[in-house]
Amino acid sequence: MNPEMIKKIDAVIDRVKDPESGLPVSQLGLIKRVRFSEAKKTLYVFTDFQSHMPDCKTCVFIAKLVADNIIRNLAVEFSLEFPDLEVEFV
Repeated sequence: MNPEMIKKIDAVIDRVKDPESGLPVSQLGLIKRVRFSEAKKTLYVFTDFQSHMPDCKTCVFIAKLVADNIIRNLAVEFSLEFPDLEVEFV
C-alpha cells in the first residue's frame, strides 16, 4: 500500500468513535489490519469485536448493537475516503 493510502486509512479509523467511550476506534484495538486488493479494487478490513465482548449475555446483545453501529460508521467513512473501492469487513 502506498503511504497516501495508509494515511487515509489511519484518518478513517481515527475519525470513527466508539459511541460509549467517545474514543477513536484506532485506540480500542477493534481494527486488526486493512488489506488492499488492487486487482479486485477492494479494501478488506479485519476487525476484532469478539475479544471485547462482555461475559453477561444481556450485555453481549447491547455490545453487538454498538459493534454494528461502529461497522456502519466505518463503512460510510471508508466509502467517502475511497469512493472507487469496495469495502469488505472480515
